[in-house]
Parts: sequence; C-alpha cells; structure tokens
Amino acid sequence: MADGDSADELAVLRARVAALEAGKAAAPPPRHRLRSFFSAVLIVLGCVLLPLGIVASWTADIVGDTDRYVQTVKPLASDPDVQAAVATRVTNALMEHIDLQSLLEGVAPDQRPLAAKALGKLGGSLEGAVSSFVHDRAQDIVASSAFETIWTDANRAIHTSLDRALTGSDEGAVKIETDTVTIDLAPVIERVKERLVASGMDVAGKIPEIHTDFTVVKSDDIGKVKTGFALLQAMGVWLPVIAVLLVVGGVLLAVRRRRTLVAAALGVAFAAIVLGVALTVFRTVYLNALPATVSPAAAGSVYDTLVRFLRTSVRVFATLGILIALAAWLSGPSRPAVLVRGLWHSGITATRATADHAGMRLGPVGPFVRRYRTWITWILVAGAAAALVFWSYPTGAVVVGIALTLLFVLAVVAFLAEEPAEQPPAEKPTNPQPPRPPQPPSPNAPTPQV
Repeated sequence: MADGDSADELAVLRARVAALEAGKAAAPPPRHRLRSFFSAVLIVLGCVLLPLGIVASWTADIVGDTDRYVQTVKPLASDPDVQAAVATRVTNALMEHIDLQSLLEGVAPDQRPLAAKALGKLGGSLEGAVSSFVHDRAQDIVASSAFETIWTDANRAIHTSLDRALTGSDEGAVKIETDTVTIDLAPVIERVKERLVASGMDVAGKIPEIHTDFTVVKSDDIGKVKTGFALLQAMGVWLPVIAVLLVVGGVLLAVRRRRTLVAAALGVAFAAIVLGVALTVFRTVYLNALPATVSPAAAGSVYDTLVRFLRTSVRVFATLGILIALAAWLSGPSRPAVLVRGLWHSGITATRATADHAGMRLGPVGPFVRRYRTWITWILVAGAAAALVFWSYPTGAVVVGIALTLLFVLAVVAFLAEEPAEQPPAEKPTNPQPPRPPQPPSPNAPTPQV
C-alpha cells in the first residue's frame, strides 16, 4: 500500500510540474509583452491623431487653396435657402439708403403735391411696397444664372482676406475681432445694385457705396480658433501622414500582426466615424448659438457645404479601415475565413476546368503566372495603394471601386495560375473482337474446277 500511495503522489507531483511548465511556456516572454505594449501605444496615438489629421488636411485645402475653396462654396449659389438669405440681406442694406421722397423726382411737377400728400398718407405701406419690389428684383437676380458668376467672383476675391484673417493677419476685407469673423459685402452689393438699375430701378443708381458686414463665424473663443487654424494649416500635409505611419509602425511592431492589423484598421474606421459624429453634433451646437437675425436654414446650408469634403474624407477613412480589416480577417486561420477562401478557390477551379474543357490553352502564360504569383499579387496591391494615395480627393465610392477592381484582377491571376484540368482519356470500344486468322483448306474439300 505504501508503494501504491507513493506512486500516486509521484504521479500527482508530475502532473502539477507539467501544468506549471505548460503555463510557463504559454506565457509570452517579457520581450513580446514590451513589443505588444509599444505597438498598442503607437496604434492608439495614430488613431487619436487621425481625426486631427483629417481636419488639418481639410483646413489646408480650404484656407490655403483658393480654387479648392471656390469649388467648395460654389454650390451655395444655387441653394434656395442661401439665395433667400442673400436677397433679404441685400434688400435690407438697400432699403436703408433709399429715400422714398426721391421717388417723386420722376413725377410731373404739377402732380408732385398730390404725390407728396399721398406719400404722407401711405407712410409705411409705401415703404413695404418698395421693399417688396426691391426684394423681388433681388430674388430674381440671385436665382438667375448670372448670380453664380457673381458669387464665385466674390468668394474668390474674399478668399485671400479670409486666409489672412484666419492665419494671423487682419488685413483685407475680412476682419477678425474678439468674437466674430465678418466679411465686407460691398463688392457683392455693388454688383446687385448694378443689376437693379438694369432692371429699371433707377433710384438704386443714386445709392452710395454700401459697406455691410456678413458674419461668417461667431464664437467667444475666436482668438483660439484663429491660432488653431494657423496650426492646422501648417500641419495639413504632415499630420495625416504621421498618424498613418504611427498605425503602420504599431502593426509592424506587434507580435501577432494579422490580429493587430484587424484591430488597427477597425480603430482607424472608428476614429473617422467619431469625427463624423462630432461634425453632426457641432452643427447643432453652432446653429443653436447663432443670433436670431441669422437664417438657420441658410446657416445650415453654408455649414454643410463647407464641411462636405471633410465628411467625404471621413467616409474614405472609415471605408478603407473596414476593407483592410476585412481583408486581414479573411487571410486568417478562423473557420469562417477558411470557408470563404475555400469557396473562392472552388469557384476559380471550376471556372478554369470549364475553360480547359472548352479548349482554352494558355501556353507559357500559365506557368509564368504560377511561378511569380506572389510577386504579381504584391505588385497589384501596391498599385492599388498607389492609386488611392495619388488620387486627388478620393471618395468612399473611389475606395470601393479600387477594392473591387483589385479583387477582380486577383481573381484573374488566380484563374491563370490554376493548374490546367486533366484531359479525359479517349474512349475505347467495349469488348473489342480480335481479327480471326485465316483457316487452312480442309483436305476433304472438293478441288475447284478450272
């Protein structure tokens, strides 16, 4: 019994030692833990900087590139809410300088006393009628095709001043104060006044030059916004690159790169989506902070138009992150990924077999593609990445299109690299009859007569 108890205790001890050794072997070494830590830090830092990089790139395009800015605000010329707000603003500015008594100058001298008496009785009614007339003419002008040219020229003219205002200089038509950024609309009003005169309102020609301010941004922290705009414009090119390089460095430093790539790509997509949500929330906060004299509909249209390319960048990074995460996951050892790859390979094999049976021959192309398939695949992936990087202002649809094109080309490569199907052997007749040898003549057979 003693020997049996000792054997049992020895077996238990051996089992415990084996379990401890297995646990020790499963635990990652300190060097791997350190790599994983710094990998996570780089990826998190890159994902945090990515939204700022997107905003910085947008700021550099809007503030530093006049053509890009004009292209951004050009759709506002045909926006009904903006047209109504511009017509109202122009009407109010003109009505402040229209003298109703000057309308009598076109009346015959003998009728002026009666007209003056009538003006005194009508009072506000006449002013309302004139205001309605001016507003109708202004509305006709802003709704015409000529207003797009007026709007484009005006925005191109003020962009340089806007750049100066938001990046440090207060010179030009755009003025930056403690809490407001305003634009002098004198050039726009001059153009509208000329059109009013051409429309038959001669009294508009006597209106002196009008300087009126149009509020672009109103904030209690406009000084901080001014500094932030200058900083974002300076970092517009490098900040997105730095963010992407940090994420890539984190993936390369990781021990399990495939899983890390999936997590990093999803982190990039999440960071972009957070920026999109922040833009929507800020829109509500911005509109609620506007004074009552500002049209909320027009202000909303201006905000949406100014940030539309920023939202496009958000969709690009979100789509790209999801696609990269999906591709990395499909290349992994999980059961669903293996099933998808099996279906892909089965489809390619069946297609190639059908083509071979139909008589298709590839000659030396097939062996060449099979030999250099890995190189060809990486060249195609690098080409797709280069197309995305060098595409001027890509959209989410462009990202999806490039991904689908790459997928199609990879399918063609897999088709060419597939081993050709074996040709079936030629059919042979069933139970063939061997030829019968010639029989010798019988000795009893009669001799033929000659």
